Amino acid sequence: MEILYNTIIATICVAILLVYTWRVLNWAWFRPKKLENFLRQRGLKGNPYKLLYGDLNELTKSIVEAKSKPINISDDITQRLIPFFLDSINKNGKSSFMWLGPYPTVLITNPEHVKEILTKNYVYQKQTHPNPFAKLLAQGLVLVEEDKWAKHRKIINPAFHVEKLKHMLPAFYMSCSEMISKWEEIIPEETTFELDVWPDLQLMTAEVISRTAFGSSYEEGRTVFELQQEQAEHIMNISRSIYIPGSRFLPTKRNKRMLEIEKQVQTTIRHIIDKRLRAMEGGETSKDDLLGILLESNMKEIEQHGSKDFGLTTTEVIEECKLFYFAGQETTSVLLVWTMILLCLHPEWQVRAREEVLQVFGDEKPDLEGLSRLKIEIWGEDAKEFKPERFSEGVSKATKGQVSFIPFGWGPRICIGQNFAMMEAKMAIAMILQKFSFELSPSYTHAPFAIITIHPQYGAPLLMHKL
Repeated sequence: MEILYNTIIATICVAILLVYTWRVLNWAWFRPKKLENFLRQRGLKGNPYKLLYGDLNELTKSIVEAKSKPINISDDITQRLIPFFLDSINKNGKSSFMWLGPYPTVLITNPEHVKEILTKNYVYQKQTHPNPFAKLLAQGLVLVEEDKWAKHRKIINPAFHVEKLKHMLPAFYMSCSEMISKWEEIIPEETTFELDVWPDLQLMTAEVISRTAFGSSYEEGRTVFELQQEQAEHIMNISRSIYIPGSRFLPTKRNKRMLEIEKQVQTTIRHIIDKRLRAMEGGETSKDDLLGILLESNMKEIEQHGSKDFGLTTTEVIEECKLFYFAGQETTSVLLVWTMILLCLHPEWQVRAREEVLQVFGDEKPDLEGLSRLKIEIWGEDAKEFKPERFSEGVSKATKGQVSFIPFGWGPRICIGQNFAMMEAKMAIAMILQKFSFELSPSYTHAPFAIITIHPQYGAPLLMHKL
Protein backbone atom coordinates (compact mmCIF):
# COMPACT_ATOMS: atom_id res chain seq x y z
CA MET A 1 0.00 0.00 0.00
CA GLU A 2 2.79 2.38 0.96
CA ILE A 3 4.66 1.57 -2.26
CA LEU A 4 1.51 2.28 -4.30
CA TYR A 5 1.00 5.59 -2.48
CA ASN A 6 4.62 6.65 -3.12
CA THR A 7 4.29 5.61 -6.76
CA ILE A 8 1.17 7.78 -7.19
CA ILE A 9 2.87 10.79 -5.54
CA ALA A 10 5.96 10.33 -7.70
CA THR A 11 3.81 10.04 -10.83
CA ILE A 12 1.94 13.25 -9.99
CA CYS A 13 5.22 15.09 -9.33
CA VAL A 14 6.67 13.89 -12.64
CA ALA A 15 3.46 14.91 -14.46
CA ILE A 16 3.58 18.40 -12.91
CA LEU A 17 7.27 18.70 -13.79
CA LEU A 18 6.57 17.64 -17.39
CA VAL A 19 3.71 20.13 -17.71
CA TYR A 20 5.83 23.04 -16.46
CA THR A 21 8.79 21.91 -18.58
CA TRP A 22 6.53 21.94 -21.65
CA ARG A 23 5.19 25.37 -20.76
CA VAL A 24 8.70 26.79 -20.42
CA LEU A 25 9.86 25.17 -23.68
CA ASN A 26 6.75 26.39 -25.48
CA TRP A 27 7.19 29.93 -24.16
CA ALA A 28 10.94 30.07 -24.84
CA TRP A 29 11.16 28.22 -28.19
CA PHE A 30 8.18 26.44 -29.82
CA ARG A 31 5.68 29.32 -29.74
CA PRO A 32 8.19 31.96 -31.00
CA LYS A 33 9.28 29.65 -33.88
CA LYS A 34 5.62 28.96 -34.76
CA LEU A 35 4.93 32.71 -34.84
CA GLU A 36 8.07 33.30 -36.91
CA ASN A 37 6.88 30.80 -39.54
CA PHE A 38 3.44 32.40 -39.51
CA LEU A 39 4.89 35.88 -40.18
CA ARG A 40 7.26 34.67 -42.91
CA GLN A 41 4.41 32.87 -44.70
CA ARG A 42 2.68 36.24 -44.92
CA GLY A 43 5.65 37.89 -46.59
CA LEU A 44 7.16 39.62 -43.58
CA LYS A 45 10.93 39.55 -43.10
CA GLY A 46 12.94 39.68 -39.90
CA ASN A 47 15.90 38.19 -38.07
CA PRO A 48 15.71 34.49 -37.11
CA TYR A 49 14.57 34.03 -33.51
CA LYS A 50 17.35 33.56 -30.94
CA LEU A 51 16.56 31.60 -27.77
CA LEU A 52 15.12 33.82 -25.01
CA TYR A 53 16.73 37.07 -26.13
CA GLY A 54 15.60 37.45 -29.72
CA ASP A 55 16.96 40.84 -30.86
CA LEU A 56 17.26 42.29 -27.35
CA ASN A 57 21.05 42.17 -27.17
CA GLU A 58 21.48 43.94 -30.52
CA LEU A 59 18.70 46.38 -29.66
CA THR A 60 20.27 47.31 -26.33
CA LYS A 61 23.73 47.60 -27.88
CA SER A 62 22.47 49.95 -30.61
CA ILE A 63 20.72 52.21 -28.08
CA VAL A 64 23.78 52.36 -25.80
CA GLU A 65 26.01 53.18 -28.79
CA ALA A 66 23.62 55.87 -30.06
CA LYS A 67 23.37 57.48 -26.61
CA SER A 68 27.15 57.50 -26.16
CA LYS A 69 27.64 60.51 -28.42
CA PRO A 70 25.58 63.58 -29.37
CA ILE A 71 24.61 64.46 -32.93
CA ASN A 72 24.78 67.62 -34.99
CA ILE A 73 21.82 69.92 -34.56
CA SER A 74 19.21 68.55 -36.91
CA ASP A 75 15.53 67.61 -37.01
CA ASP A 76 16.46 64.17 -38.42
CA ILE A 77 16.88 62.34 -35.13
CA THR A 78 15.51 58.84 -35.83
CA GLN A 79 18.95 57.19 -36.14
CA ARG A 80 19.75 58.28 -32.58
CA LEU A 81 16.35 57.51 -31.09
CA ILE A 82 15.48 54.15 -32.64
CA PRO A 83 18.62 52.94 -34.48
CA PHE A 84 17.76 49.22 -34.40
CA PHE A 85 14.19 49.81 -35.63
CA LEU A 86 15.47 51.95 -38.49
CA ASP A 87 18.18 49.46 -39.44
CA SER A 88 15.63 46.63 -39.33
CA ILE A 89 13.28 48.51 -41.67
CA ASN A 90 16.12 49.35 -44.08
CA LYS A 91 17.25 45.70 -44.07
CA ASN A 92 13.90 43.88 -44.06
CA GLY A 93 11.46 46.35 -45.61
CA LYS A 94 8.79 48.75 -44.43
CA SER A 95 6.62 45.90 -43.13
CA SER A 96 8.88 43.64 -41.09
CA PHE A 97 9.28 42.16 -37.63
CA MET A 98 11.79 42.11 -34.79
CA TRP A 99 12.10 40.20 -31.51
CA LEU A 100 11.71 41.62 -28.00
CA GLY A 101 12.79 38.49 -26.18
CA PRO A 102 10.47 35.63 -27.21
CA TYR A 103 7.83 38.10 -28.45
CA PRO A 104 7.73 39.23 -32.11
CA THR A 105 6.94 42.89 -32.81
CA VAL A 106 5.61 43.80 -36.26
CA LEU A 107 6.84 47.15 -37.60
CA ILE A 108 4.27 49.07 -39.65
CA THR A 109 5.31 52.20 -41.59
CA ASN A 110 2.74 52.37 -44.41
CA PRO A 111 0.30 55.22 -43.57
CA GLU A 112 -2.66 53.32 -45.03
CA HIS A 113 -1.90 50.32 -42.81
CA VAL A 114 -1.52 52.62 -39.80
CA LYS A 115 -4.89 54.19 -40.61
CA GLU A 116 -6.60 50.78 -40.80
CA ILE A 117 -5.10 49.63 -37.50
CA LEU A 118 -6.05 52.79 -35.63
CA THR A 119 -9.55 52.86 -37.13
CA LYS A 120 -10.39 49.20 -36.49
CA ASN A 121 -9.57 49.22 -32.80
CA TYR A 122 -12.03 46.36 -32.22
CA VAL A 123 -9.90 44.11 -34.50
CA TYR A 124 -6.39 45.29 -33.63
CA GLN A 125 -6.45 45.19 -29.85
CA LYS A 126 -3.64 45.95 -27.46
CA GLN A 127 -1.65 43.03 -26.15
CA THR A 128 -1.07 42.44 -22.45
CA HIS A 129 2.44 43.55 -21.53
CA PRO A 130 4.67 40.46 -20.98
CA ASN A 131 5.97 41.98 -17.73
CA PRO A 132 3.17 42.24 -15.13
CA PHE A 133 5.08 45.01 -13.32
CA ALA A 134 4.25 47.37 -16.21
CA LYS A 135 0.67 47.41 -14.93
CA LEU A 136 1.83 49.10 -11.73
CA LEU A 137 2.47 52.37 -13.57
CA ALA A 138 -0.98 52.86 -15.01
CA GLN A 139 -3.78 50.86 -16.58
CA GLY A 140 -7.09 52.60 -17.12
CA LEU A 141 -8.45 53.91 -20.42
CA VAL A 142 -5.29 53.42 -22.45
CA LEU A 143 -5.21 49.63 -21.90
CA VAL A 144 -8.85 48.50 -21.61
CA GLU A 145 -10.65 47.15 -24.69
CA GLU A 146 -14.12 46.72 -26.29
CA ASP A 147 -17.15 47.39 -24.06
CA LYS A 148 -14.98 48.20 -21.07
CA TRP A 149 -13.14 50.85 -23.09
CA ALA A 150 -16.44 52.34 -24.29
CA LYS A 151 -17.70 52.57 -20.69
CA HIS A 152 -14.52 54.19 -19.40
CA ARG A 153 -14.38 56.67 -22.30
CA LYS A 154 -18.02 57.69 -21.84
CA ILE A 155 -17.55 58.35 -18.12
CA ILE A 156 -14.20 60.17 -18.46
CA ASN A 157 -15.17 62.31 -21.50
CA PRO A 158 -16.90 65.09 -19.51
CA ALA A 159 -13.67 65.86 -17.64
CA PHE A 160 -12.03 66.91 -20.92
CA HIS A 161 -14.82 68.94 -22.51
CA VAL A 162 -13.65 72.46 -23.39
CA GLU A 163 -16.29 73.97 -21.09
CA LYS A 164 -14.85 72.02 -18.15
CA LEU A 165 -11.28 72.88 -19.14
CA LYS A 166 -12.18 76.58 -18.85
CA HIS A 167 -12.41 76.12 -15.10
CA MET A 168 -8.89 74.68 -15.02
CA LEU A 169 -7.27 77.72 -16.65
CA PRO A 170 -6.50 79.32 -13.25
CA ALA A 171 -4.51 76.19 -12.29
CA PHE A 172 -2.63 76.36 -15.60
CA TYR A 173 -1.92 80.05 -15.04
CA MET A 174 -0.84 79.65 -11.41
CA SER A 175 1.67 76.91 -12.21
CA CYS A 176 3.09 78.81 -15.22
CA SER A 177 3.21 82.03 -13.22
CA GLU A 178 5.21 80.39 -10.41
CA MET A 179 7.81 79.19 -12.94
CA ILE A 180 7.99 82.61 -14.66
CA SER A 181 8.39 84.37 -11.28
CA LYS A 182 11.24 82.03 -10.36
CA TRP A 183 13.00 82.85 -13.64
CA GLU A 184 12.47 86.59 -13.17
CA GLU A 185 14.15 86.40 -9.78
CA ILE A 186 17.30 84.65 -10.98
CA ILE A 187 17.75 86.27 -14.41
CA PRO A 188 19.49 89.69 -14.12
CA GLU A 189 18.20 92.80 -15.88
CA GLU A 190 19.66 93.77 -19.28
CA THR A 191 21.92 90.75 -19.66
CA THR A 192 21.65 87.12 -20.70
CA PHE A 193 21.68 84.30 -18.18
CA GLU A 194 22.24 80.60 -18.82
CA LEU A 195 19.39 78.50 -17.49
CA ASP A 196 18.55 74.83 -17.99
CA VAL A 197 14.78 75.12 -18.55
CA TRP A 198 14.14 71.35 -18.71
CA PRO A 199 13.84 70.64 -14.94
CA ASP A 200 11.59 73.67 -14.45
CA LEU A 201 9.28 72.67 -17.31
CA GLN A 202 9.01 69.17 -15.82
CA LEU A 203 8.15 70.62 -12.42
CA MET A 204 5.63 73.08 -13.87
CA THR A 205 3.68 70.41 -15.79
CA ALA A 206 3.72 68.19 -12.68
CA GLU A 207 2.23 71.06 -10.69
CA VAL A 208 -0.47 71.54 -13.32
CA ILE A 209 -1.47 67.88 -13.12
CA SER A 210 -1.48 67.90 -9.32
CA ARG A 211 -3.71 70.99 -9.22
CA THR A 212 -6.09 70.02 -12.03
CA ALA A 213 -6.41 66.37 -10.99
CA PHE A 214 -6.95 66.84 -7.26
CA GLY A 215 -7.65 70.52 -6.65
CA SER A 216 -7.68 71.22 -2.92
CA SER A 217 -5.86 67.88 -2.32
CA TYR A 218 -2.93 69.33 -4.27
CA GLU A 219 -0.20 68.39 -1.76
CA GLU A 220 -1.34 64.78 -1.68
CA GLY A 221 -1.44 64.89 -5.47
CA ARG A 222 2.18 66.04 -5.54
CA THR A 223 3.15 63.03 -3.40
CA VAL A 224 1.40 60.72 -5.86
CA PHE A 225 3.30 62.30 -8.75
CA GLU A 226 6.69 61.86 -7.08
CA LEU A 227 5.92 58.21 -6.36
CA GLN A 228 4.69 57.61 -9.92
CA GLN A 229 7.86 59.21 -11.27
CA GLU A 230 10.01 56.80 -9.25
CA GLN A 231 7.83 53.89 -10.39
CA ALA A 232 8.33 54.87 -14.05
CA GLU A 233 12.12 54.77 -13.62
CA HIS A 234 11.96 51.26 -12.13
CA ILE A 235 9.70 50.00 -14.93
CA MET A 236 11.89 51.51 -17.67
CA ASN A 237 14.94 49.80 -16.13
CA ILE A 238 13.33 46.34 -15.99
CA SER A 239 11.85 46.72 -19.49
CA ARG A 240 15.39 46.69 -20.94
CA SER A 241 15.85 43.06 -19.94
CA ILE A 242 13.87 39.88 -20.61
CA TYR A 243 11.12 39.07 -18.12
CA ILE A 244 11.28 35.57 -16.66
CA PRO A 245 7.77 34.43 -15.66
CA GLY A 246 7.42 34.38 -11.89
CA SER A 247 10.40 36.66 -11.21
CA ARG A 248 8.08 39.38 -9.88
CA PHE A 249 7.54 37.20 -6.79
CA LEU A 250 11.24 37.20 -5.89
CA PRO A 251 11.96 39.34 -2.77
CA THR A 252 14.50 41.61 -4.52
CA LYS A 253 15.08 45.16 -3.37
CA ARG A 254 13.50 46.60 -6.53
CA ASN A 255 10.48 44.29 -6.45
CA LYS A 256 9.77 45.18 -2.83
CA ARG A 257 10.16 48.91 -3.50
CA MET A 258 7.82 48.81 -6.50
CA LEU A 259 5.15 47.06 -4.47
CA GLU A 260 5.60 49.60 -1.67
CA ILE A 261 5.13 52.47 -4.11
CA GLU A 262 1.99 50.88 -5.56
CA LYS A 263 0.51 50.37 -2.09
CA GLN A 264 1.25 53.98 -1.09
CA VAL A 265 -0.18 55.40 -4.34
CA GLN A 266 -3.33 53.29 -4.01
CA THR A 267 -3.79 54.31 -0.37
CA THR A 268 -3.26 58.03 -1.03
CA ILE A 269 -5.63 58.26 -3.99
CA ARG A 270 -8.25 56.08 -2.27
CA HIS A 271 -8.13 58.45 0.73
CA ILE A 272 -8.73 61.47 -1.55
CA ILE A 273 -11.60 59.67 -3.33
CA ASP A 274 -13.25 58.62 -0.08
CA LYS A 275 -13.16 62.23 1.20
CA ARG A 276 -14.74 63.48 -2.03
CA LEU A 277 -17.47 60.84 -2.03
CA ARG A 278 -18.40 61.61 1.58
CA ALA A 279 -18.61 65.30 0.74
CA MET A 280 -20.76 64.65 -2.35
CA GLU A 281 -23.08 62.34 -0.37
CA GLY A 282 -23.42 65.16 2.18
CA GLY A 283 -24.74 67.48 -0.54
CA GLU A 284 -21.51 69.31 -1.37
CA THR A 285 -21.11 70.33 -5.00
CA SER A 286 -18.46 68.34 -6.85
CA LYS A 287 -15.17 70.12 -7.56
CA ASP A 288 -14.18 71.39 -11.00
CA ASP A 289 -11.01 69.30 -11.08
CA LEU A 290 -10.52 66.09 -13.06
CA LEU A 291 -11.30 63.83 -10.09
CA GLY A 292 -14.42 65.76 -9.13
CA ILE A 293 -15.81 65.72 -12.68
CA LEU A 294 -14.96 62.03 -13.05
CA LEU A 295 -16.72 61.09 -9.81
CA GLU A 296 -19.79 63.16 -10.73
CA SER A 297 -19.98 61.58 -14.20
CA ASN A 298 -19.58 58.13 -12.66
CA MET A 299 -22.38 58.75 -10.16
CA LYS A 300 -24.73 59.97 -12.91
CA GLU A 301 -24.05 56.86 -15.01
CA ILE A 302 -24.81 54.55 -12.06
CA GLU A 303 -27.97 56.45 -11.12
CA GLN A 304 -29.17 56.58 -14.73
CA HIS A 305 -28.99 52.79 -15.14
CA GLY A 306 -29.72 51.89 -11.53
CA SER A 307 -26.73 49.59 -11.24
CA LYS A 308 -23.09 49.94 -10.19
CA ASP A 309 -22.18 47.64 -13.10
CA PHE A 310 -22.52 50.66 -15.41
CA GLY A 311 -20.01 52.73 -13.43
CA LEU A 312 -16.36 52.52 -12.52
CA THR A 313 -15.21 50.83 -9.32
CA THR A 314 -13.00 52.76 -6.89
CA THR A 315 -10.02 50.72 -8.09
CA GLU A 316 -10.78 51.71 -11.69
CA VAL A 317 -11.04 55.38 -10.70
CA ILE A 318 -7.65 55.08 -8.99
CA GLU A 319 -6.13 53.66 -12.20
CA GLU A 320 -7.54 56.56 -14.22
CA CYS A 321 -6.02 59.03 -11.74
CA LYS A 322 -2.64 57.31 -12.10
CA LEU A 323 -3.04 57.58 -15.87
CA PHE A 324 -3.63 61.36 -15.58
CA TYR A 325 -0.09 61.64 -14.21
CA PHE A 326 1.57 59.20 -16.57
CA ALA A 327 -0.01 60.58 -19.76
CA GLY A 328 -0.45 64.23 -18.83
CA GLN A 329 2.81 65.46 -17.34
CA GLU A 330 5.59 63.79 -19.29
CA THR A 331 4.16 64.53 -22.73
CA THR A 332 3.51 68.24 -22.18
CA SER A 333 6.89 68.97 -20.60
CA VAL A 334 8.57 67.30 -23.59
CA LEU A 335 6.44 69.33 -26.02
CA LEU A 336 7.44 72.55 -24.26
CA VAL A 337 11.18 71.91 -24.03
CA TRP A 338 11.53 70.99 -27.72
CA THR A 339 9.36 73.95 -28.70
CA MET A 340 11.73 76.28 -26.87
CA ILE A 341 14.80 74.61 -28.41
CA LEU A 342 13.31 74.88 -31.92
CA LEU A 343 12.42 78.53 -31.36
CA CYS A 344 16.07 79.08 -30.44
CA LEU A 345 17.22 77.36 -33.61
CA HIS A 346 14.78 79.39 -35.70
CA PRO A 347 14.74 82.88 -34.10
CA GLU A 348 12.60 84.31 -36.93
CA TRP A 349 9.77 82.02 -35.75
CA GLN A 350 10.36 83.03 -32.15
CA VAL A 351 9.85 86.65 -33.22
CA ARG A 352 6.68 85.78 -35.17
CA ALA A 353 5.28 83.74 -32.26
CA ARG A 354 6.00 86.56 -29.79
CA GLU A 355 4.37 89.15 -32.07
CA GLU A 356 1.29 86.96 -32.26
CA VAL A 357 1.13 86.53 -28.48
CA LEU A 358 1.58 90.27 -27.86
CA GLN A 359 -1.02 91.12 -30.49
CA VAL A 360 -3.59 88.86 -28.84
CA PHE A 361 -2.77 89.41 -25.15
CA GLY A 362 -0.33 92.28 -24.83
CA ASP A 363 0.97 92.04 -21.28
CA GLU A 364 -2.33 90.68 -19.98
CA LYS A 365 -3.03 87.26 -18.54
CA PRO A 366 -3.78 84.71 -21.33
CA ASP A 367 -7.42 83.63 -21.46
CA LEU A 368 -9.29 80.82 -23.24
CA GLU A 369 -10.66 83.00 -26.05
CA GLY A 370 -7.20 84.35 -26.82
CA LEU A 371 -5.50 80.95 -26.61
CA SER A 372 -7.97 79.59 -29.18
CA ARG A 373 -6.90 82.40 -31.56
CA LEU A 374 -3.22 81.36 -31.51
CA LYS A 375 -3.63 79.48 -34.74
CA ILE A 376 -0.19 78.89 -36.25
CA GLU A 377 -0.29 75.10 -36.10
CA ILE A 378 2.90 75.02 -36.87
CA TRP A 379 4.52 67.15 -43.10
CA GLY A 380 5.41 65.93 -46.62
CA GLU A 381 8.54 65.52 -48.70
CA ASP A 382 10.41 67.97 -46.48
CA ALA A 383 9.35 66.32 -43.22
CA LYS A 384 12.87 66.55 -41.80
CA GLU A 385 12.87 70.34 -42.06
CA PHE A 386 11.53 72.79 -39.51
CA LYS A 387 8.68 74.31 -41.51
CA PRO A 388 5.71 75.39 -39.39
CA GLU A 389 3.87 77.00 -42.32
CA ARG A 390 3.22 73.54 -43.81
CA PHE A 391 0.29 73.30 -41.40
CA SER A 392 -1.18 76.70 -42.26
CA GLU A 393 -4.14 74.99 -44.01
CA GLY A 394 -4.50 72.19 -41.49
CA VAL A 395 -2.93 68.82 -40.77
CA SER A 396 -5.03 66.87 -43.29
CA LYS A 397 -3.93 68.96 -46.27
CA ALA A 398 -0.29 69.01 -45.13
CA THR A 399 -0.23 65.21 -44.92
CA LYS A 400 -2.21 64.78 -48.18
CA GLY A 401 -4.93 62.95 -46.29
CA GLN A 402 -2.58 60.24 -45.00
CA VAL A 403 -2.19 59.19 -41.38
CA SER A 404 1.44 60.29 -41.17
CA PHE A 405 1.30 62.91 -38.43
CA ILE A 406 -0.41 61.55 -35.32
CA PRO A 407 0.93 63.27 -32.18
CA PHE A 408 -2.25 62.34 -30.28
CA GLY A 409 -2.96 59.06 -32.06
CA TRP A 410 -5.86 58.67 -34.49
CA GLY A 411 -9.24 57.02 -34.87
CA PRO A 412 -11.71 56.17 -32.10
CA ARG A 413 -8.95 55.94 -29.49
CA ILE A 414 -7.42 59.34 -30.18
CA CYS A 415 -5.97 60.87 -27.02
CA ILE A 416 -8.77 62.05 -24.74
CA GLY A 417 -6.53 64.74 -23.21
CA GLN A 418 -5.35 66.51 -26.37
CA ASN A 419 -7.31 69.71 -25.66
CA PHE A 420 -5.99 69.72 -22.10
CA ALA A 421 -2.39 69.33 -23.30
CA MET A 422 -2.63 71.97 -26.04
CA MET A 423 -4.29 74.49 -23.76
CA GLU A 424 -1.61 74.02 -21.11
CA ALA A 425 1.22 74.21 -23.66
CA LYS A 426 -0.18 77.36 -25.31
CA MET A 427 -0.55 79.01 -21.92
CA ALA A 428 3.05 78.24 -20.96
CA ILE A 429 4.64 79.27 -24.27
CA ALA A 430 2.56 82.45 -24.43
CA MET A 431 3.62 83.51 -20.93
CA ILE A 432 7.30 82.71 -21.59
CA LEU A 433 7.27 84.71 -24.84
CA GLN A 434 5.66 87.67 -23.06
CA LYS A 435 8.55 87.90 -20.60
CA PHE A 436 11.69 86.48 -22.23
CA SER A 437 13.68 86.06 -25.41
CA PHE A 438 16.02 83.08 -25.53
CA GLU A 439 18.73 81.40 -27.58
CA LEU A 440 20.72 78.19 -27.35
CA SER A 441 23.64 78.28 -24.93
CA PRO A 442 27.05 77.23 -26.33
CA SER A 443 26.94 74.50 -23.67
CA TYR A 444 23.81 72.94 -25.23
CA THR A 445 24.45 69.39 -26.51
CA HIS A 446 21.98 68.05 -29.06
CA ALA A 447 21.23 64.56 -27.76
CA PRO A 448 17.54 63.63 -27.99
CA PHE A 449 16.88 60.19 -26.53
CA ALA A 450 13.77 58.11 -25.95
CA ILE A 451 12.58 56.95 -22.57
CA ILE A 452 8.88 56.76 -23.32
CA THR A 453 8.84 60.22 -24.85
CA ILE A 454 11.85 62.08 -26.31
CA HIS A 455 13.99 63.80 -23.68
CA PRO A 456 17.00 66.11 -24.06
CA GLN A 457 19.70 63.81 -22.64
CA TYR A 458 21.86 66.63 -21.27
CA GLY A 459 19.11 69.11 -20.47
CA ALA A 460 18.22 72.32 -22.31
CA PRO A 461 20.58 75.16 -21.26
CA LEU A 462 19.34 78.38 -22.90
CA LEU A 463 20.55 81.96 -22.72
CA MET A 464 17.55 83.79 -21.29
CA HIS A 465 16.99 87.54 -21.59
CA LYS A 466 14.29 89.58 -19.87
CA LEU A 467 12.13 91.73 -22.15
